[in-house]
Amino acid sequence: MNILFICSRNQWRSPTAEKIFQGHQHHQFRSAGTSESARIKISSKLLEWSDLILVMEKKHKQQLISKYGPVAREKQIEVLDIPDDYVFMDEELIEMLHTSVTPYLEEQC
Repeated sequence: MNILFICSRNQWRSPTAEKIFQGHQHHQFRSAGTSESARIKISSKLLEWSDLILVMEKKHKQQLISKYGPVAREKQIEVLDIPDDYVFMDEELIEMLHTSVTPYLEEQC
């Protein structure tokens, strides 16, 4: 399964998630951001690649649906509710990601 992590600028939260889950036996991971200044910007190609989209905040889900309409609506998009309060590989962020993401990985195996 292809899982896409989304945050705003693709600098802290979504790249951390991508890094800590890389190498999972059953899933492939990528990350992107919704902002014009994102390191890797969300695109139709990334949305089409993904089977599951995990966004950090509700606003990210709304932005995807607003900008990509039908492509986004046909995808499973889940909100993790992780605020933009962390830096890359922050220990508390890693713990929150493990707690929030692991149930999705287990149900998709």
